Amino acid sequence: SDHMENICGYLMKYTNLVTGWQYRYFVLNNDAGLLEYFVNEQSRHLKPRGTLQLAGAVISPSDEDSHTFTVNAASGEQYKLRATDAKERQHWVSRLQICTQHHTEAIGKNNPPLKSRSFSLASQGSANSPGVQRRPSQNAVSFFNVGHHRLPTGKRVPIMQPDHLVDVREMMSQAEGQQRDLIRSIECLPASGHLTSLDQDLLMLKATSMATMNCLNDCFHILQLQHASQQKGSLPAGTTISWLEPKISLANHFKNGAAQNFPAEINKPASVREEQSIAEPCQLTREPEEINPDEELEDICDDKEDDLGAVEEQRSVILHLLSQLKLGMDLTRVVLPTFILEKRSLLEMYADFMSHPDLFIAITSGSSPEERMIRFVEYYLTSFHEGRKGAIAKKPYNPIIGETFHCSWRMPKSSVATDAGTNSSAHSPSEQGTLPKDPDGHAEQDYYTVKFVAEQVSHHPPVSGFYAECVERNMCVNAHVWTKSKFLGMSIGVTMVGEGVLHLLEHGEEYTFSLPCAYARSILTVPWVELGGKVNINCAKTGYSASINFHTKPFYGGKLHRVTGEVKQNMTNTVVCRVQGEWNSVLEFTYSNGETKYVDLTKLSVTRKRVRPLEKQGPFESRRLWQHVTESLRDGDIDKATEHKRALEERQRNEERLRAETETPWSTKYFLKDGDGWVYHKPLWKTVSAAQTQQTDSN
Repeated sequence: SDHMENICGYLMKYTNLVTGWQYRYFVLNNDAGLLEYFVNEQSRHLKPRGTLQLAGAVISPSDEDSHTFTVNAASGEQYKLRATDAKERQHWVSRLQICTQHHTEAIGKNNPPLKSRSFSLASQGSANSPGVQRRPSQNAVSFFNVGHHRLPTGKRVPIMQPDHLVDVREMMSQAEGQQRDLIRSIECLPASGHLTSLDQDLLMLKATSMATMNCLNDCFHILQLQHASQQKGSLPAGTTISWLEPKISLANHFKNGAAQNFPAEINKPASVREEQSIAEPCQLTREPEEINPDEELEDICDDKEDDLGAVEEQRSVILHLLSQLKLGMDLTRVVLPTFILEKRSLLEMYADFMSHPDLFIAITSGSSPEERMIRFVEYYLTSFHEGRKGAIAKKPYNPIIGETFHCSWRMPKSSVATDAGTNSSAHSPSEQGTLPKDPDGHAEQDYYTVKFVAEQVSHHPPVSGFYAECVERNMCVNAHVWTKSKFLGMSIGVTMVGEGVLHLLEHGEEYTFSLPCAYARSILTVPWVELGGKVNINCAKTGYSASINFHTKPFYGGKLHRVTGEVKQNMTNTVVCRVQGEWNSVLEFTYSNGETKYVDLTKLSVTRKRVRPLEKQGPFESRRLWQHVTESLRDGDIDKATEHKRALEERQRNEERLRAETETPWSTKYFLKDGDGWVYHKPLWKTVSAAQTQQTDSN
């Protein structure tokens, strides 16, 4: 209470797209638990222009900058505010949070739980009956009699015994059934009238009940783990604990208000039973497998993601999903609808960033450190266009832990030598140095080979490692990426946390780089992809660096997919190249000598990757692992695709629980933990170094 003080002052308030930010005079009334604002200080004696109840509110500093914060009231109303500096923002945020906590706790003390009542809908008679008519002052939540159960006074809660877990499971099954009935009743309400299925209070009730059941299931899982750990020491050798699984997956309680049918195991398709019965990855061979590029065939798969019909038809599903999300919520553990999925794994999407191998191989052919940095920037900026398939924002499959993807590209040497120049003064083959000889004395191939491997090395957090190399040109790239997704209202943001390193062994250079954020915009209409954020590329040896900005479209006006950047020599702080344009259209490179080069990404040739046929792939290689989901999506059978996807995810959860029970750490196949990152187990820089050492010893 000592810290509860009434403060006032000017803050900027975001009004709307047209008006934008406006200065308003705000007053924090601690006694009443209100945040009020006026046009200016002189009008403070008049009625406030706006008032927010702080009880139950959430005060959140924004990650946009150090000045902005939001006040989200329990009513759903939101104020987006901006202070003059970080210190003032902290002052307002701390005082608002103290006031909010005080009044929220006061409500809890003054409102004890209600007496026991059943989960049931009020009587639904004719449209004129009192049970259906809703008075303007009637809260929607009160329309549904949701009960709270209290233990008799003085009765102690007994310590939960292991045998009682079965009883708890039965109680939870009953609660799940009641919650399912509640959801179905809400969604069966008419689309118009006094009380609709999209009423804000009812959407909040749906989200709250779902969150409660999720929380109960998590708590029950903790009890299972505790029970298993207590009995682990006393169990006979070879005994396996049977997990008490929920009878119905919580995520599958309902679909568009219709009851779900869960057929018996014997009625499931053979492919689903196969997905559920594949041995755990750690039980298969975890030894790295050498993939022979000669076994790989040119990819004939061409899955375009231009079908907008599904999004239009499934809008009710999206609305239901949005009703369960909160601003800033981490979407890592949120199961998204199947119809928004691309027909490829995230690991394969990373491979598609290499669809211009000629530009990648040409980096090391640059005659100077400056030219090599510029070539890398050109390759980097041209990689995102092909990495995104189609204009619609669809989501790749979340890789299963232990999942891998292998592929390669073949690029004619003549094509790299003549077509990969960065500017108009392209170098001839003689200027690019002699090609390395085959160590076995075999005839030189007339093409370069770029090999790629990716692996999902972690599930929580979701981290992918990928590695590509061109042995003939003594170059390779190693990267690890942690995808963090957040709900941002009408869009979804994905932050790519991690780092990549390009190694040019011929020159002894290492280029570190990061990846931009990705955003799925307009998720209720026609979703589209946008990149945003600043990325840096650095080469410590040469002192050259590049700074690239992916610009998100402003609220009013402006271009889509705009990117700007510059390459400079850090020692002299001299800019040697500037770039601007759109990352999915045309890029303009302006060099220090005044020359200009345009790169039209829509006309760049795409080299198809080479992939082993499905029958030669291992059970945890991406295309074989997800083949039934992909086939169902191609056939337009969303329900069947969902069933296959659910089987894979359920198997992954079961394996994770088994590892927790047996305290078995996960063992990766191709990547090794290195500090905060992951490194390929057999990188080219180690192979070359070992070969040079061996040659020195022999001499």
